[in-house]
Formats: sequence, structure tokens, C-alpha cells
Amino acid sequence: MKPVPTALAFAVACAAVGTFAAMDVFMKALSIESDAYSAVLWRSAAGVIISGPIFLARSGRWPGRAALRLHLLRGATAGVSVLFFFWGLARIPMAKGVALTFLAPLIALFLAAGMLGETLRRAAVCGSLVASAGVLVIALGEVEAGASTDSVLGALAVFVASIFYAVSLIFLRQQAQAADPIEVTLFTGLVMGGMLLPAAPWLAGVPSIAQAPLVLAAAVLGTVSSIGFAWAYSHAEAQVLAPVEYTAFAWAALFGWAAFGEVVTAFTVGGTALIVLGCLVAVRRSAGPVPEAAA
Repeated sequence: MKPVPTALAFAVACAAVGTFAAMDVFMKALSIESDAYSAVLWRSAAGVIISGPIFLARSGRWPGRAALRLHLLRGATAGVSVLFFFWGLARIPMAKGVALTFLAPLIALFLAAGMLGETLRRAAVCGSLVASAGVLVIALGEVEAGASTDSVLGALAVFVASIFYAVSLIFLRQQAQAADPIEVTLFTGLVMGGMLLPAAPWLAGVPSIAQAPLVLAAAVLGTVSSIGFAWAYSHAEAQVLAPVEYTAFAWAALFGWAAFGEVVTAFTVGGTALIVLGCLVAVRRSAGPVPEAAA
């Protein structure tokens, strides 16, 4: 297979993060109007409807036992993560929620070394430390005196989501090596939806006609983002791509301001600058190509 430059995989992952952040806008609106459980279930169902025909047209082959195991593991951890995340995001500003998830790439760096046997490069560690300094700056600017109980619970939910998301990133790296991006996207949606469906009659409502465009937009953006992530993680190590997640804050600040009127402060600008610098440091010594995985 033709080798792919790590820088290209990094750029695709950055675009996937931006697309995912755009999806967050629609998911937050749905979670506020209805609830996170319904929003995640509807998005998963719509995503399967979108990616299913593409998968069938391309090959439609049922994955082997090893690949199916990874689909189940990644879909389950990602499903728990998004459920906690969107429940929390409905209660706190987008930028604040995304800032809390920045713990995930830091955790993923060390999980990649322990679970995947990847060598923990000094550049990746240094980049993560620089980016974490940016998170600290953001946190200092986002501290609110007398935060409500709902806000605290929302922040805790996002913190829990970041832990599950870190584990899902590791499974994504393995999953992307065993299956193509369309298969990864489809089965992730199937597993997420399958997890939520049994309790749907009691916990999920039916989307209204007015909500249908929001569900469709979230599903399309989520599908595109998932395909981009799967492709990127099939061409670069998890520790190289993990710092890409930090760029989500810039997207969240922009979209949060545009959609919900959330204010972007000087702390946001300074923290984002450190985050971007950390990403550049993390990939500075990882410019070589990574062989394309067989799919």
C-alpha cells in the first residue's frame, strides 16, 4: 500500500474535530429541547440509515470475529461517552464542556503505550503538557462563583465522558486497522443505537417535525466526522493524533458564540493559542509516513 504522510492524517483528524464540533451545536439544541438520551438515539439511528447503504454498496460483508469484537468495544465506550457528554453539555457552555474533555487525549497517550505498545515519544508528551497549560488558562477564565448544582453536575458528567472517550480512542486505533472507515462508522452507530434501544419506550420520545432537520444535520456531520477520524487513525498512531482533540476548543468557542451567544474571553484566546502550539509540538518529530493499513 502507498504510504500516507502523518501530516495528512493529522490534517484530516483536525477537519474531523471541526465537523464534530459543528454537530455538537445541533446535539446541544436537541438535548436542551428533549434530552440527551433521545438525541443520541435519534442521531445513531439516522447515522445508520445514512452509512448503511454506503456500506452495502461497497462490500456489505459482515465483519470477522476480531473486527466485530472491536466494533462492540469501541461502540460501547463511545456510546457511554457521548451520552454523558451531551447530558452535561446541555447544562454548561460548549467551550467549557470541550475544555473538560481535553483530559481524554492526555489519558489516551498513556493508554496507547500500555494497550497498543506504542512508544511514548518525548515530543508527544511535551506537546500534551503545553496543551494542558492552555486548558489550565481556560479553566481559570471559566471559573464561575456560586455555580449552580445543575452546572456542577453537568461538568462532572463531561468529566466522566472524557474518561470513556479516552478508552474509545484506543479502541478506534485498533478498530481502524481492522476495518475501513465506512464499516467503522456504521457499526459504531449500530452498537450505540443497540445499547439505547431497549429502554427507548420509557426514556426516549419521538422527534417532532421541527426537530427532524436538527437530527438529520447531526447525523450527517457525525457520519462525516466518524469517517474522517477512522481514516486518520488508520494512518497514524493514537499518540500523534490525540492532541488534535485540543483544537476542538477553538471550534466550540466559535460555534458556542454563534449559536448560543456564549462569550469568548481573553482567557479563551490565550488558552487556545497554547493548545494549538501543543499540537504542533506533539507532531514536530512525527512527520514520517505511516504505512496504510489493510482494510
